[in-house]
Amino acid sequence: MKTRFITICLVLIVLVSAVTWHYFPALPEHIPLHWNAAGEVDGHGPRAMLWLLGPGLMTLVALLGLALPWLSPRRYGVTAFESTWLYSTGVVVVLLAYVHLLVLIAATGGQVPMDGAVPAGMCIVLILVGNPLGKVRKNFCLGIRTPWTLSSDRVWYATHRLGARLMVASGVLGLVGVLAGAPGWLVLLLMFWWAPVAALYSLACYKRLEKAGTLESS
Repeated sequence: MKTRFITICLVLIVLVSAVTWHYFPALPEHIPLHWNAAGEVDGHGPRAMLWLLGPGLMTLVALLGLALPWLSPRRYGVTAFESTWLYSTGVVVVLLAYVHLLVLIAATGGQVPMDGAVPAGMCIVLILVGNPLGKVRKNFCLGIRTPWTLSSDRVWYATHRLGARLMVASGVLGLVGVLAGAPGWLVLLLMFWWAPVAALYSLACYKRLEKAGTLESS
């Protein structure tokens, strides 16, 4: 899995760099780099930022994906679910490549509906990352890390089984909202409602096990 992860990340970084290099000389000195919730440009920056926000950020995330398992404390390592960890990190690298290409299209004068295209990509990430979330074991890098999940293996597993379904549902609902032309605030709500629900569930699960005297702390 690690070899596949490195190969996919390298291919994506090289492709994005090649496309950027091809269009870079024709770009204006300052290009649009930020859009508001309505999809309107509200921030510009030097074109050199494309290298930092595209290939540079993709490379950083890929390197972190390889380094964090080694940096993690022994009891909270990711070795037991390394394939899921690398898969999730790879999905983030793909998202960064996608957003970079959207920015590059806009910088070359293309019309890009950022208010829909970016949230749609994030919704797909929620679906892809949420699907295997139940396989994640206790760690400090990935997952629903609340005081209650980190204090109990049983709470961690129960919360992540539920969280996996909630993330996928949020991604699907968010995509429906984007396709239906829902306002930005509603799309964000549809995308992220799962997080407070999962956090509250972890608290309720912890207190229920504590009250029953069956809480196994770690």
